[in-house]
This record gives sequence, C-alpha cells and structure tokens, in this order.
Amino acid sequence: MPKIPFLHPNSPKLSEARDALREIEHSGVLSNYGPVNTRLEREILESMFDGRGACLTVCNATTGLMMAIKHCTGEARAPRRYALMPSFTFAAPAHAAIWCGLTPLFCDIDPHDWAASEAAERELLDRYGEEVAVVVPYATFGNCIDLKRYEKLAAEYGVAVVIDAAASLGSICEDGFGFGTGCPFPIVYSMHATKAFATTEAGLIYCTDVDAVNELRAMANFGFAGKRVAMMPGLNGKLNEITALMALLKLKELASSVEHRTKIATLYSKELPELTFQQVSGRRHAFMFVSVLLPAELAGPRPEVLRRLAADGVEARTYFSPHVAEQPYFHGRSLSGDLTVTNDVACRILSLPLSDFITEEQVHIVCAALRNALA
Repeated sequence: MPKIPFLHPNSPKLSEARDALREIEHSGVLSNYGPVNTRLEREILESMFDGRGACLTVCNATTGLMMAIKHCTGEARAPRRYALMPSFTFAAPAHAAIWCGLTPLFCDIDPHDWAASEAAERELLDRYGEEVAVVVPYATFGNCIDLKRYEKLAAEYGVAVVIDAAASLGSICEDGFGFGTGCPFPIVYSMHATKAFATTEAGLIYCTDVDAVNELRAMANFGFAGKRVAMMPGLNGKLNEITALMALLKLKELASSVEHRTKIATLYSKELPELTFQQVSGRRHAFMFVSVLLPAELAGPRPEVLRRLAADGVEARTYFSPHVAEQPYFHGRSLSGDLTVTNDVACRILSLPLSDFITEEQVHIVCAALRNALA
C-alpha cells in the first residue's frame, strides 16, 4: 500500500457487532426485506430525509439505477429512446440505460460544479424532443445539485427524471436536510465501500412518491406484487440482512466521518490556491476524494505528475478520465452533444487522497509532493 493511499475504506466492523449478528442468525431471516433492513430504511428516512416519502435499499446502486430507469420509462419503444446524461460520470448510468433498452445521449457539463450544464441539457431536449425518455443527472462527486431545476424540466418537456447521487449519501443541503429530501422522482445513492457511507456493496433509492417506491420494491423482488407471481418487470435487487446491519452501524458514525472529510477538503483548498477546485453547494459535502484541475499546459504531462506523486508515496487518480463517451464499449451505442467542457475537465482533472483516516500532516505531505511534481 502507498504511504498515503488514494482511498482507505472504513466499513463498520462486524467483529464488534457479534450480538447483532447472532440475532440475525437466530431469526433465520437473512434477506427478503428482513427486520434489520426494515429498521435501516426507517432510520435513514427519519435521520436524512425528514421522514418524508420512502426509502428502498437495493443490493447496489447500479441495480437501483436500472430499476428506477425501467420503472419510469416502461418498455423502451419509439419515439422515447434516449437517456440524457452527462458524460463526465461513472459508467453505471450509461450501462443501466442500455440494459433498459435506451441509448445514452451525453451532454456537456458546467465548468464550475462539473455537473450537467442546463444549457446543454436544454439544447439536446429541444433537438431530440419526445425521443428523450429520461434525464439522468449526476450529483458530481457528492455535490448538492439543483433538483428544482429538474422538476421544471420534467414539467416543461414531459420527460422522466432519475437522479444518480452515488456519492451524496451524507451530503446536506442549505436547508439542513439530506440531499434529495422532498424530491418527487427517484434518487439513487451508493453505499459501496469506497463511499463516505461505506458498507461493502449496497444502494438506496429515495423518493417522496411512496407508491413508486412500493412498485420499485416489488421490482427488486422479481416483480412480485403481493403473491409470488410476477406482475411487472423484475430482478433480484434485495439487500441482505448482514449488509443492512453494516449500514445501520455506519449510519451512527456518518456525521463525524463527513465532518472530517469536509475539514480535510477545506485544508486542500487552502494549501493549493493556485489550482481549480470543484464549486460545491450545500451545508455539508460527503467527499469521496478531492479533485483539482491542473493548469492547461500540464494536461499532457499528467501521467508524469502521477508518476512523481507515486514515487513520493502518494496515490492519486483521474476521475473521470476517460469520460464515458470516450470509453470503447459506448462507441456506437450512444450519441453525444457538444462536450467541449467535459473534454477539458477530463483531461486536466487530478483526484487526491481522502479517507476517514487521513491526517492534516498527510495532507501537507500530499500538497508538497504535488507542488514538487508540478514544478
């Protein structure tokens, strides 16, 4: 392991929850929306979303995106055939769209917060009209994007919306509530080991539309509604009781984890004023890592910067570079609008180490190593 690893997952210690594990063993219920999972959904709803709407756990966020997109678009047929999303994101939403029979339609991003550009979204919605089945914005790196904007787009264009908020579980908006609170369309979060809300593999869908969440719950259980008879499209997307227990344990320590990450991210920005940081919104941000943009003249030598950091014991990465539209599988399976800003950000981005364990002293070491590499 590098002296300062890029990520250092901090999943809850099941070895310290032996009594709770014994209760699960004795209950004989290991999955199928068991009592631990039910408690987890209730506690997340109350603590993060003001008790409004409903939550559904899923085995992972990618499955959650597949279900949410399928639920709101139905059977893919002309003219509704495109899923509009930014290309500056992880591959999961594009894969989910294709699994649902849709074609990813990639839009450009805002140069400041690196989320989908409203102008770019509208340009493609105007160009393709009713061919766009769903808009899938990404809350970039856990940021609190403007959800009211998507309510307006949904009403204006008659298009469905599913929010990819993979890293946002733990982010808090200016109103003091968790990002997504009160949202009328599905928001999908990840509880993967690499996130601030770390388990092993897990996801969560939140929405104020309780009926929609109930239907998604049936979809995650083979499309069974009531009796064990398939009534709708389905798959096995349920979360097991052991991982639900891990999420319950993580929920108790999430606030302190996010506060530490926010403190470290603030220190990075103070240490590296010469670099460009993401513009973040909200009262609290569930950082996975800290990303900066290198000066344009260093975009080409970026591999050498990474090599020099590694030589100094610092592991850095380049999220998301290449961006999704540049990845081979999506060639010929997607369409793109103008991606000028996306291309610029993707070729200049550098993601720096962050975890629950990183210290201020280590941040100083990372920043000194980066300044040395850039020199």
